[in-house]
Amino acid sequence: MTEPARHATPDDVRLALRAAQLYHLEGATQAEIAGKLGVSRPTAGRLIARARAQGLVRIEISVPEELRSAVHTDIEGELESVFGITEAVVLGDVPDGSPYGMVPLARSAVGALTRRLRADDTLGFTWGPETSAVARELRTRAARCARVVQLDGSMTSGDYETGVDYTLGRCARQLQATPVRLHAPLYADSATVTALVQDSVLGRAIALGRDADVMMFGVGTVSKATTLFEGSYLDTAILDELRGLGAVGEIGGRFFRADGTDVPGSLAARTVSVELDAIRACAASVLISGGREKHEAVLAVLRGGLAKILVTDIDCARWLLEQKEGAAL
Repeated sequence: MTEPARHATPDDVRLALRAAQLYHLEGATQAEIAGKLGVSRPTAGRLIARARAQGLVRIEISVPEELRSAVHTDIEGELESVFGITEAVVLGDVPDGSPYGMVPLARSAVGALTRRLRADDTLGFTWGPETSAVARELRTRAARCARVVQLDGSMTSGDYETGVDYTLGRCARQLQATPVRLHAPLYADSATVTALVQDSVLGRAIALGRDADVMMFGVGTVSKATTLFEGSYLDTAILDELRGLGAVGEIGGRFFRADGTDVPGSLAARTVSVELDAIRACAASVLISGGREKHEAVLAVLRGGLAKILVTDIDCARWLLEQKEGAAL
């Protein structure tokens, strides 16, 4: 709604227009405008605001035609509003499941991470193809932090390549940080988990992970296609039990339901990773995920407040917005 201009004199309008032109078209600061027009700095600010309020200034944002399939700021803004997240980054490329298909998501995630990392921060990550891809795309001196810590155990009896050593090593090297390895299995009996948490070395790693300033992670599904099944961390009986308990996805081996709440049962007590509540509490938790098979899990993450920053593809973004009626469960 614009402020009525009927009481403004021609000189009032001229002064407001001059201030607006200097500010919006010539990039002058308020101090420079004040000096040029012979007014105080607060008056210069009021003149700029008056020009907007009286409808003398119209701001139009236009995406170049050649970039319209790749840039989706309107959808990003809607996702942020609907789900109450800090930032959404939406790509035109939809991952095809191949390592190369993960590259656009990873590059965008690098941008979201490096804008937020500070020199004394701790960066935590869960292992998986998304975070490995981010590590691969990190460039030296793009940012730096103090520590990089593994958020979930990775040891397994199976011969499965998790990529955790590569992710930890490359992130630490590129970010000039100290690597903190969690030398532990992802799942163990509850007594062993208690002992690991109390261990002076492993307990420190877990504590650092819980308090990480920035966290990055992908999301897993409750299916045989998940890395946890492929790596022999879970079997079909456990998957069936999890589905029966309402599980739709997992982060760091911890499963959650459609509303983002923790799945009950014995598996949680046998899991060596930061708790979902620690991820909820992180002010810069970054979810990197795309592809049709991940839609339901991504929605649950957002509903449960498990991610403050989302990096995803346009198909997932549109699907999420179609579900917005139940966004805040």
